[in-house]
Parts: sequence; structure tokens; C-alpha cells
Amino acid sequence: MFYIGIDLGTSSLKGILVSKTGGIIKESTKFYDVSYPQDKWSEQNPADWINAMKLALKELSEGIEDEIGGISFGGQMHGLVVLDENDNVIRPCILWNDGRTEKETEYLNNVIGKENLSKYTANIAFAGFTLPKILWMKNNEPENFKKIKKIMLPKDYLAYVLTGKFTTDYSDASGMLLLDVKNKKWSKEMCEIAGISMDMLPELHESYDAIGMVKPEFGMKNCVVAIGGGDNAAAAIGTGTIADGGCNISLGTSGTVFISMDKFFVDNGNKLHAFAHATGKWHLMGCILAAASCNRWWVENIQESEDYAGAVRGMEDMVGENNVFFLPYLSGERSPHNDVNARAAFIGMRANTTKEEMGLAVLEGVSFALRDCVEIARNAGVTINKTTLCGGGAKSKLWQQILADILDADVCLLNTEQGPSFGGAILAMVANKEYKDVKEACDNIIKVKEVIHPRKDIVAKYNKKYEIFKQLYPALKDIYKQI
Repeated sequence: MFYIGIDLGTSSLKGILVSKTGGIIKESTKFYDVSYPQDKWSEQNPADWINAMKLALKELSEGIEDEIGGISFGGQMHGLVVLDENDNVIRPCILWNDGRTEKETEYLNNVIGKENLSKYTANIAFAGFTLPKILWMKNNEPENFKKIKKIMLPKDYLAYVLTGKFTTDYSDASGMLLLDVKNKKWSKEMCEIAGISMDMLPELHESYDAIGMVKPEFGMKNCVVAIGGGDNAAAAIGTGTIADGGCNISLGTSGTVFISMDKFFVDNGNKLHAFAHATGKWHLMGCILAAASCNRWWVENIQESEDYAGAVRGMEDMVGENNVFFLPYLSGERSPHNDVNARAAFIGMRANTTKEEMGLAVLEGVSFALRDCVEIARNAGVTINKTTLCGGGAKSKLWQQILADILDADVCLLNTEQGPSFGGAILAMVANKEYKDVKEACDNIIKVKEVIHPRKDIVAKYNKKYEIFKQLYPALKDIYKQI
């Protein structure tokens, strides 16, 4: 049997065809647009996802339709997909990086109260979460709000189209601010706050649960569908980040620090997300809203180039010596600052500052922001001395080393760089009983191919720079509000 993993990303849908031993046989990537109708808004048409999925599935399964044993997903989290009584999409999906819900987020955190939110959901409100978007619809699009019959997340809409089953998984649902994460059930209190009924929400499952078979019109008559997980939980499966205290860092459009936990845990102040894992256990996660996208902005938008290799040429000798700092808040920031008004900034430039120093500062600034999240976990007693790495930015050898040095941790590179799509394929294998559980699948499939070690002399230099970096956001916070 073969298995298909689908990564429903922000800029594209990527599908991979995988053998039961984890060998990647074929890949298919389909791109689509993001729309920005107003400042801070970020939307997508779910029909574009469906078209992309159909094209990818056709390419991946061609000639072996009856040998596809399972399909599953890793999907962009927090997006609001709403259907009416006829299953029509009511409005474009409001995406994870949309920042329009500042008022709703403040209402939840300050009027409902962070203590209550944490009690009901184990988390506080962030502008990107799903519940603030629902409240925004209620406040700003009341006619659309009245039409809502089904509320789902992006990858759940793909699963619904494939199977007709209205479901979600615990890892993705954790980011809605509607789930009682500790007890793995929808929160009655949060639904009342949202002004929705619980029957508008999907049936809850573990990520590796089989929810149904692919509909006949897709031509794969023996194919089971597992509901899959949020992109970061699926990436953690795809990188084998399943043991207690295991860490994975993703350098995608956004950046995440994902820490697998055997026991439910909430950090002091809810600066990290306390979510369910796709393994059936738990995880802590810090998310920065711009990671590899910062480097793309610097290279493509500012330098007007696509030569990423050339952009880092000459930087290696500057590592640890750069006096330019970059705050990577191009899209506001989530963890740990929770500030939609935050903006990116270069600090420390002089008349002789070079573009190489500025480019290096971009890589370092993203890495320092990720360290902000790591330090919260470390201060809570979690030992992090190594991490796996995935995402587009993970391909940069220089960035790999900078991360190792800034985090003072080994960076482990794996035999696959697919992340969420590979995790989706593994979840499909478990759903189809190819392996008895996620651990057995990961143990058999995922291998470390290289380890990047921190350089102690550079670590000492970056520790000093990090102490400066930590002071920059507080110094600019009030300025951001004025801008």
C-alpha cells in the first residue's frame, strides 16, 4: 500500500506519495493566492484549496488508485471556515495571520479575563485564534454570522469534502479557543461566549483516527482518511518529536517551537500555547508570526533577488560579531508578546553598515525570537539541549548553525524535510493499521542524518547579544501603538 500526506499551507498545498517504509515516491505542489482586502486582513478562498487538492491527488494516485491505503493532513491552524445550511462557504476563510481581531482579543483577555480563559481552555486569546474571528463576524458581519451551521478549520474542510464527515482533531481544535484542552472536549462556557451552539462544531478525534473512506468520485476505493493534525503537530510527527521533552523548530512562513509533553502542562502566564499533540498526548508551542518569510522579504522584496545562496555569501565570518539587530515582527507577533501592533525594525545601523550585516541580522533576529519561546519552556523546567528542524528555512546551512549557536542546542537534521505532509502520511499509515501506533511508525521511519553542534565561543557571544535583544521590544512597545 501507498499513503498520501497533504500539507495545506498558506501559499500552497503540498502532497507527497509515500511507501509504507517512508520512502517518498512522488510530490505535487499547487499554489494559490492570499488576499489582503484591508490593513491587517488575510483571507483565502477555500475553493482554491479544494481545486489544489483534487489536482494533487490525481497526480499522486495516477495509475495506482486502488493501492492508496490512506490519506491524512497537516493543515494551517486557526483559520475560520464557515458553512451555511446548504454546505456553502459563507465567506472567505480568515487566516491564522489575520490581525483584524484586536478588539475581540482584548475583550476576551480583559473582560472575560485571562484567568477564566485559561481555566476553560488552558490558553489565553491571541488575535490569530479562531474564536476572536467568530466574535468579529458576530460584531461586523451579523447577517453572515446568522447563516452559520458548521464551523471548521482549513484541513477539516478538505476532509469533509473527501469523506462527508464533519470532524476535527484535538491538536488543531486546541487553537480555536473553544476546546477544553485538558479534558479534550468542547467548552460549553466558551461556546456561550462565542454565541454559537455546540452542534456547529465538528466531532472530535485523535489525529490518527480513521474518520471514513474517500468518496467514490475521487477514484480511490480502498482509501481510508485520517483526520490528521494542525500543521505543527503533524510536522512534529513527521520529525519524530513525540517523546517527553522532545523539541522541533519549524522555519516556515511562521516559526514555531514545538515541545512534546507526556503530561498536560500550562506555563505561568500562558505565554506558550498548551495544546493537544497528534500522538494523543500534549505539547507546548511558541509561535512567531514571521520566520522564513522575513528572509524572503529581505532577499526578494528589498534586494529584488531570488539568489538566496548569494544573499548569505560572506556572512559566515561575521557570525557573533554583528552589531545590527533585527526585530522580526513583520506580521505583528504572537509568542511571547501577543501584540498585533508590533512591527519589524533594524537597530544599530551606522553609515558603513552593509547589506550583509543587515541580512545576517534578519537570520539572527528570527533565531532570537525563537529563543524567546525556548527560554519560557526552560524557565518552566523543561530541558532543551537538542531540537529537530524543518521548514523551508531549514535548508540554509548558515541558519542551521546560527540556530544551534543562539539556542546553545544541537540541531538535528533528518532523512526527510517534508514536515507536515510527511506527518500526515504517517498518521494515514496508523489509521490503516500499517503500524500499531505513532511511536512504532516514527521509530521505523524517521532517522537523524546530521547533527549541528553549537560552538561554545560563538554561544557566549550570542548570549550577550540576546540580553540586548530582549530589551528591544519593551523599548519600542509604546511606539508601535502610536504607529
